Amino acid sequence: MTFESTERQPVHTVYGGAHLFKAEVASTLGAMALETMRTYAPDAAAFADFIGLGGDEELFRTVYQRTVAKLECEPVEDYRIDFEDGYGYRTDAEEDGHAVSTALAVAHGVRQSTFPPFVGIRIKPFTDASRARSIRTLDLFLSRLVSEAGEIPANFAVTLPKVTAPAEVTALVRKLEPFPSVKLELMIETPQSIIDASGQVAIPKLIDAAEGRCRGLHFGVYDYTASCNITAEHQSITHPACDFARHVMQVSSADRGVTLSDGATNILPVPRNNRAAVQRAMRLHFEHVQRSLMHGFYQGWDLHPGQLPTRFAAVYAFFLQSFEAAAARLRNFVEKAAQATLVGEVFDDAATGQGLLNFFLRGVNCGAFTEREAGATGLTIEELRGRSFVKILDRRRSGA
Repeated sequence: MTFESTERQPVHTVYGGAHLFKAEVASTLGAMALETMRTYAPDAAAFADFIGLGGDEELFRTVYQRTVAKLECEPVEDYRIDFEDGYGYRTDAEEDGHAVSTALAVAHGVRQSTFPPFVGIRIKPFTDASRARSIRTLDLFLSRLVSEAGEIPANFAVTLPKVTAPAEVTALVRKLEPFPSVKLELMIETPQSIIDASGQVAIPKLIDAAEGRCRGLHFGVYDYTASCNITAEHQSITHPACDFARHVMQVSSADRGVTLSDGATNILPVPRNNRAAVQRAMRLHFEHVQRSLMHGFYQGWDLHPGQLPTRFAAVYAFFLQSFEAAAARLRNFVEKAAQATLVGEVFDDAATGQGLLNFFLRGVNCGAFTEREAGATGLTIEELRGRSFVKILDRRRSGA
């Protein structure tokens, strides 16, 4: 039975080229996201209609209010300073300069209340062609960050793209030995990172090679589909090849202590005085986020400030739309399982009950609702925080 981690998982990772990174990046993106809402959807009903959110007026109002509040106080949960695809080709002198300047910006930014609670860098792949450059950027960034800030910030990660073999992960782990607190996130975006040359599932070997540093697996939709010879027209987060890869990620990393992140929607809501184009892009992103949530991926990439409103709205709506029915089911499971006498019955009820409990833990974790609101399940805050449906039943059946 899978229990939710006690550690927070961000709902998204915002990627941006290293040449654009500033300490104020989160507040800047948040302001741009709010301006997008003011321009195209200035109230709850207009916002719901613009992004294609179904439901009733109370849902519209709650999602709208919580989205605005989120954009005002914490618009970016996780930011990845990109030295790979989002960075483009640069000379060695340019990349050296950006490695240093971004480290200084992070050291300054972590002192600000608006700075993302999760942050990191994406380096170049550890291929023969780019490994030396990747290592140099990593060394420059981390050494300057430590010298300026005194330590590595909490929740800092290095993202390794286009992983093809455990040896690449091992090589990065060796380079990070002077920085024991740094975590790794591995990009799953090559066929070899799903099924290796021996025909075995590759992900457990990649996680093992990280020697306890692997925090998450991030799916790269467009590199993966391209590697599978899928043409650009059909490269999408919804392609069946992506569903296969994501499911392999889920089952092969279960109970390994890593989080999963879905890929990006690359149709961006760029204004250009075209309201219809912005609406199509934001609706598409909203649909993609909800689809990822339905498939059990609670984090994804965002590439544009116009995707922040739809990211948070999709997450909040996903949990709020199911809140009442899930609360009723969980109350019912607690009552019935507490009276059960057969081990088989308790196992079935507990398995389903744990899934429902995980739903509420996720909802609280992402800010869709509070612990107190989750009390509609009939569980106490202490029982929710305990995260184990079996223990809840044991206590209730014993009268504790």
